[in-house]
Amino acid sequence: MSVSPEIDLPRNSESGVENPTHSPEIRTFPVVDSRRSSDPAFSSTKDLENGKYEEQEEELTDNNLPVDSSNEEIVWRYLTFETKLPHPTSLLPSIHPTTGSDHGPPPEPPNSVKYTNPFDWSEKRKNFTIWVACAITALTAYAAGSYTPGVAQMSAEWGVSNVAVLVGITTFTTGFAVAPMVLAPFSEINGRRPVFLASGILFVICQLCTGFTQSYAGMLVVRFLVGVGGSTFSTMVGGVVSDIYHTDDRNKPMALFSGAALFGTGWGPLVSGFIAQNLSWRWIFYLQTIMAAVMVAFICVIFKETRGSVLLSRKAKALNKWYDAREAAGYYGFNVPDPEEPSVTISQRIRWKVKSDEERASLKTMIGVSLYRPFHLLFTEPVVFWFSLWVAFSWAVLYLTLAAIPLVFQNNHGFSLQQANAVFAAMCVGALIASVLSIYQEKFARKHGKLINSPEGRLYFACVESACMPIGLFMFGWTSASSIHWIVPTIAVSIATIGIFTIYLSVFNYLADTYHRYASSALAAQSFCRNILGTSTLNGQ
Repeated sequence: MSVSPEIDLPRNSESGVENPTHSPEIRTFPVVDSRRSSDPAFSSTKDLENGKYEEQEEELTDNNLPVDSSNEEIVWRYLTFETKLPHPTSLLPSIHPTTGSDHGPPPEPPNSVKYTNPFDWSEKRKNFTIWVACAITALTAYAAGSYTPGVAQMSAEWGVSNVAVLVGITTFTTGFAVAPMVLAPFSEINGRRPVFLASGILFVICQLCTGFTQSYAGMLVVRFLVGVGGSTFSTMVGGVVSDIYHTDDRNKPMALFSGAALFGTGWGPLVSGFIAQNLSWRWIFYLQTIMAAVMVAFICVIFKETRGSVLLSRKAKALNKWYDAREAAGYYGFNVPDPEEPSVTISQRIRWKVKSDEERASLKTMIGVSLYRPFHLLFTEPVVFWFSLWVAFSWAVLYLTLAAIPLVFQNNHGFSLQQANAVFAAMCVGALIASVLSIYQEKFARKHGKLINSPEGRLYFACVESACMPIGLFMFGWTSASSIHWIVPTIAVSIATIGIFTIYLSVFNYLADTYHRYASSALAAQSFCRNILGTSTLNGQ
């Protein structure tokens, strides 16, 4: 349920302009014996980028005989998603290959389709990615809310109070708050998918250990690790959204993400209440282990990398590997524009590098910044502080309902454990209503020209809909008596959930649009406050 601390807006560094400037560690030399040409040896750039090309017959004359360019120095160029890949100078080898005695055909180029800019993905592929990410978010939120129905059984088994057992939620949210600040830099360097898979494996193993643990202390430790593993699923989803959607198109996927977080929080106690009443509390965690294992396997098979800078780096490595293979087979040179006469092409030995790789700091520095900057913004920027406090308060209210709802409906209305936890269905319904409302209200406002393109435009609906939280809370408190039908406080839970959803979504969008390149740190600050205040309320109840 935490938002990505490494969301990067805007993405200027990943869509940079090709620049032949070289890093200090790379030496370049003037091209010697370069061949000028106006006739590419390949049919089209599109064919080259799709990993295939058609050979064209060449008549060997004095003007187009292959030139031995193997002694030329390699020229390094910056690669971007907008770079047009050059054509090979010739389909005929320039020199004898370094391996074997006979010239063979040139090696096939890599398929560049899998390195496509995520912003240019088809709408179908984007939607599929978001729905998978939202399912992961709901499952993580499920882990947070599913713990409370088994509190009574764990208390009786270990001989501790119910309040002491609830510390397991505290350790979970602590891991949820701290881990992203350390894990976020890894996703910037290695991509989302590897971090998803590593965290998913940790999440599955620790969920299984939670079901097997035989001591109260062991439960607290394992719950912390479950929070560490689960935090990646939720925090990185905000990063996935920023990877594939531009700012103007981000409201719908973020509404789905926020709705999934709240839906999962209600879904957890709803299902676990039935398990706790009819089975051992351990099956609460066995079921989560099964669902998490299926989801991780699903990610391993179908989830594709979304981090643009990582895809660009992989594309550069694949192209450079292909160039090395061509030269090993005796094929040298690619047609590139002459710096002095752009209308004329010259043959060069080229390799690609990515600007973001050179600008990236060391992992130690990135982790240090990730830990320092959020707190610096939190205590020096009033906007970050007050918005973080606002969303943290709403999240604290959300966590208090995890313990308040069973207490009220069991004591005042005589519900059983599973009946009391079934009331959390109202939270799920509220999350669904709020998600649909958030998606269509922005479309309606844009259609009628009532929504301006500014960060403050994210707050207009929140000014009205956030009032649903205090309205729902007052309604829940005033109607919880046994003399009032149980459906009334249940409706109040749905109303309060709509208000919490609105605050959560508006704060995320507003901070992201306001702080741009520092949005990741601003969002990390509010995420930390949100989870820590949530744990504090549970400790003080």
